[in-house]
Amino acid sequence: MNRSATTDSYVRRLQRVAEHVWAHLDDPLDLAELAEIACFSPFHFHRIYRAAMGETVAETRSRLRLQRASMSLTRDAKPIATVARDAGYGSTPAFTRAFRAAYGQTPAAFRASRRLAGTGDPAMSVEIQDRPSLRIAAVTHVGPPNQVGRAFDRLMAWAGPKGLAVPPAHGVAVYLSDMSTTPPDQQQALAGLTVGPEVEADGMVEIHEVAAGRYAVLLYKGPYAQIGRAYDELFAWLPSSGEEPAHAPCIEVNLNDPRRTAPEDLLTEICLPLK
Repeated sequence: MNRSATTDSYVRRLQRVAEHVWAHLDDPLDLAELAEIACFSPFHFHRIYRAAMGETVAETRSRLRLQRASMSLTRDAKPIATVARDAGYGSTPAFTRAFRAAYGQTPAAFRASRRLAGTGDPAMSVEIQDRPSLRIAAVTHVGPPNQVGRAFDRLMAWAGPKGLAVPPAHGVAVYLSDMSTTPPDQQQALAGLTVGPEVEADGMVEIHEVAAGRYAVLLYKGPYAQIGRAYDELFAWLPSSGEEPAHAPCIEVNLNDPRRTAPEDLLTEICLPLK
C-alpha cells in the first residue's frame, strides 16, 4: 500500500473512532472496543490516536463532556448536581474541581457570568478590517451550531495524520443557514481548517474559499459556550456603525487550539461581512 493510501486508511479509521466517542459520551470507555472499531492493534491504538489527535481518548471524552456541561450551564436551569451526573461525575465536588481546572471558574460562577453578561462589554470592541481570502479544507455539519465541534473532530481526524493540524493553520467555522428561520436540526455549517494550495479535496473534505473583503471583526476571548454574548455585542454595534451587512454568512476564526488551550483563554475572531 502506498503512503497516500495508508494515510487515507488511518484517517477513515480515526474518523470512525471520533464519531463513536461523540455518540457514546455517556458509555464506559473501552479502549479495546475503540481499537477494534479502528482496526488497529489494541497494543498500539492508544499511541496512534494520541499522535494523530493531539490528546488521548480519555482526554477527548473529558473535554467533550465538560464542553457539553458548559453548554448546559449556559442554556438551561438544570441543577448543578444534575449537570455533574450528566457529565459522568459521581459527585458535585468532583465535577466542580474538574470544571474549575478546565474553565478557570466553578460551575456556579460560570453560569452566573453568562446571566450577568449584557451589552456594552468594554473588553469586546469591533474593528473594520480588509481581510484576505481564506482557503479551507472543510466538512459539512448539519444540526445545531453548538454541536459543530463534532464536525471539527472529524476534520481533525483527517488533518492530524497528514500533519496539517499545526500552526499556522486555524480552524474556521462558516455558518451557512439563517438561524432565525432554519430549524436547529436543519442548520448547516462548514467546519474548516486553513490549508495551502497544495492540499486538494478528497472523499473526506471539500475545498472552499472564504471571500476576501471588508469585515466587522470582534475578537472574543473565552469559552465557546458563551460566544453568543460576543454576537450580541457585534449586532448591537451594527445599527450605530453606519455599516450594512453583506448577504453572506458570519465566519469564526479560531486563533488557538481547544485541545491545548484553557477555555477561558480561547481566542475567536467573529467576522461579519460588510457591503
